[in-house]
Amino acid sequence: MFRFADPWFLLLAAFVPLLVWRYLVRRRGGEGSLRFSSTMAMEGIRSSWTVRARHACFGIKMIALVLLAAAMARPQKGLEEEEILTEGVDIMIALDASGSMAAEDFEPRNRLFVAKIVVRTFIEGLRHDRAGLVVFAGKALTRCPLTLDYGALLRVLDDVQLGMIEDGTAIGSALAASLNRLRLSKARSKVIVLVTDGVNNRGEIQPLDAARIARTLGVKIYTVGVGSRGLARFPVTDPTYGRVYMNLPVEIDEASLNRIAETTGGTYYRATDRPSLERIFQEIARLEKTKIEVKTYTHYRELFGGLLFPALALVLAAVLAESTRFAKIP
Repeated sequence: MFRFADPWFLLLAAFVPLLVWRYLVRRRGGEGSLRFSSTMAMEGIRSSWTVRARHACFGIKMIALVLLAAAMARPQKGLEEEEILTEGVDIMIALDASGSMAAEDFEPRNRLFVAKIVVRTFIEGLRHDRAGLVVFAGKALTRCPLTLDYGALLRVLDDVQLGMIEDGTAIGSALAASLNRLRLSKARSKVIVLVTDGVNNRGEIQPLDAARIARTLGVKIYTVGVGSRGLARFPVTDPTYGRVYMNLPVEIDEASLNRIAETTGGTYYRATDRPSLERIFQEIARLEKTKIEVKTYTHYRELFGGLLFPALALVLAAVLAESTRFAKIP
């Protein structure tokens, strides 16, 4: 942010055209002269460069005047700083990256690809809310702890790929890893958004036990079941024919996901396509809003020195020039 603290001093620059006009009028009126009985001795003498540059001192003074006016107006460059007076929402996103997320019942590619797009949009809409990411399949890994650095979180999200973790669906472990990041949080609202398309079949922690711990810690869990109803198209690698597709039944433990959400005061959602998944995250974003009080401070740095000292140097140069090389007989 740039500003002039005392902009009225800029009006001094308006005198420059008036002074230029006055100088030109005086030049047209003629200057003092000397009489010589004969000028023959001066014939052939060329005028020196000082005669041709005799107006330079006046120009330098005008430039100095403009710089002085700008310096007196006190140009300042401001840097804004925000002080957040209240805590936002702390959100851990638990994203299923098991093999079943390769099902191609979500356009344009598969469930994981679309889930990453929707989660990215959700994160980009956050402000002053910390968010983190847990990725799970046969086990759960914290890929990003709670942070306000959304750029770093989005880069981690982009790196999530199928097959990066041994296969399986450890929902209870994913919730436990998320709770571990939220247990020391002092935020007004603490939330886990669980995105999965399967049934818990791995891990030592049962999802309902994790939900009860979440309730004790004051953490709300939103569960999102991802997958169409009926059959879904799955890619399968055949040793003879290579990559082939099979229609397999969609198995989502909706009853368990619903109980997890109800235990913590959250909500269970079922997303059967990309538009419904987008609507679900939009609704979660609306539900988890807290009032943020922010004070904005602007620190200004004075810039007049960069104008004042050159202006004084120009004035000094003009005075010295008029007293020496450009001196005139009165």
